[in-house]
Amino acid sequence: MEYMTTTEISSAWGISARRVAVLCKQNRIEGVIMKGKTWLIPSSAIKPDDYRRKDTVK
Repeated sequence: MEYMTTTEISSAWGISARRVAVLCKQNRIEGVIMKGKTWLIPSSAIKPDDYRRKDTVK
């Protein structure tokens, strides 16, 4: 399995690296691993919905 850092996944998803780290800490991204101080996210991970926005709630 290939992993990406928060910076790499943030550019792919179009959100900040800090927001990705928060999502990792909240266990909203499946399969993340904390290696030292770095979050490693599977490259096949799906971006979770942003429940802070009304237009994304189903």
